[in-house]
Amino acid sequence: MASQIVRRVLARSSNPNSSLTRSLDRFFFSSSTEEAAAATSGPITATLFPGDGIGPEIAESVKQVFKSAEVPIEWEEHYVGTEIDPRTQSFLTWESLESVRRNRVGLKGPMATPIGKGHRSLNLTLRKELNLYANVRPCYSLPGYKTRYDDVDLITIRENTEGEYSGLEHQVVRGVVESLKIITRQASLRVAEYAFHYAKAHGRERVSAIHKANIMQKTDGLFLKCCREVAEKYPEITYEEVIIDNCCMMLVKNPALFDVLVMPNLYGDIISDLCAGLIGGLGLTPSCNIGEGGIALAEAVHGSAPDIAGKNMANPTALLLSSVTMLRHLELHDKADQIQNAILTTIAEGKYRTVDLGGSSSTSDFTKAVCDHL
Repeated sequence: MASQIVRRVLARSSNPNSSLTRSLDRFFFSSSTEEAAAATSGPITATLFPGDGIGPEIAESVKQVFKSAEVPIEWEEHYVGTEIDPRTQSFLTWESLESVRRNRVGLKGPMATPIGKGHRSLNLTLRKELNLYANVRPCYSLPGYKTRYDDVDLITIRENTEGEYSGLEHQVVRGVVESLKIITRQASLRVAEYAFHYAKAHGRERVSAIHKANIMQKTDGLFLKCCREVAEKYPEITYEEVIIDNCCMMLVKNPALFDVLVMPNLYGDIISDLCAGLIGGLGLTPSCNIGEGGIALAEAVHGSAPDIAGKNMANPTALLLSSVTMLRHLELHDKADQIQNAILTTIAEGKYRTVDLGGSSSTSDFTKAVCDHL
């Protein structure tokens, strides 16, 4: 049975090289001509998933800031359904996925999936259906916001489509459940190529492959083999391999040791949250998912916080900074810089901070302060 499942997974994979190249070229090397065209050809349509819990509140903050900054974006909003859509096997509708495919860019608030209810994860649905193969999280110390570390500046790049999150589980006999970890050459080469391409395009000097190949010799061994293969094409970038548990210790002791980290799915989930903790938490951390053909879906990776939903207490920083990554993907760098600087200035001043940042300001107060700093 396991071999049949694996064959089905592999059958869905095709040669990624041409589409990957197009995706990377669009993400990194869109010309100034394209930027000018985007600025003069009218508004750009982007898909917006406000999400659950505090999602609609922080999504409203983004819309207000974009309006104040006169960003040429028109939002096409889609909400999580109340019933499972059989076409997606989740509460996400097929129409919402088609919106992202059509617009090729989007922003997503937090989405909650009931634990243990048998529902397909909403985030997993997006990654699978849209083939969002790389999750990119910049993690950097924010000026004026004091944490244990002052010099964090690293990027985590997580393979997003397979590994332990392939969703392939079954009961062997009563009391014994088996979960399959899938690592393929296609997906490993794709995310490794993206990581090195990202490092080169952004002037980064080191790429660290995070693994547990000393125990999982076949799966993580294949991942490392693919990373080594790609590393040979980038001699100007230092390449190293770090075991996952040692990586966690090194990050906590001295995060300045790392630059760009690339890793399989589960490790990326853990390490990226650890890195967020180094700079103040998930409420300050942007994230963007990259798919083949140039699709980009930026997202806030924190939870939906239903306990404070509707109370005007939520911190919109993570979604705002994620919207900045979306603007950079669209080559709207002036608008991205304007909004990012306003966010960082607001936090650094310390006058308007939400409760999670040690202040007492409301969501709307923080949002207004950001708009005032534009």
